[in-house]
Amino acid sequence: MTGSAPRPFFLDLRLFARCGRGASAVEFAMLLPLFLVLVFGIVVFGAYLTMVHSVQQLAAEAARSSVAGLSETERVSIAENYVTANAGSYPLLQPSHLTVSAATSGSDVFVVTVNYDASDSFIYTLPFVPAPTSTIARSAAIPFGGF
Repeated sequence: MTGSAPRPFFLDLRLFARCGRGASAVEFAMLLPLFLVLVFGIVVFGAYLTMVHSVQQLAAEAARSSVAGLSETERVSIAENYVTANAGSYPLLQPSHLTVSAATSGSDVFVVTVNYDASDSFIYTLPFVPAPTSTIARSAAIPFGGF
């Protein structure tokens, strides 16, 4: 007979071990979840840091503008009005989730605190990523002076 004899089993295993045709697909399948966690993590924490920065900017600008008030009541009103009027200019903040408290601390420092409830934000719906705390609180203090 001129047909070829069956190959021994161990030769087929060596050929299989050297074959690399499916290696890229297997490597991709193994690394894809890690890559997705990395990308989602960048998106989540980038958005979170943007919200923290926005809340801090609102508090700082509200404190600066409140210096124009002559009384405690007027300063509080100016700070609250500033946050209400300008919260819409920050794209990741929902103005209805902001709260403002302002008061004189000590004898010569006016402190504005802005709290933001971020629990309805899109970053808390993304899978595979640990979410940061949903309450953001930032303060800014302005000293009285010159009068």
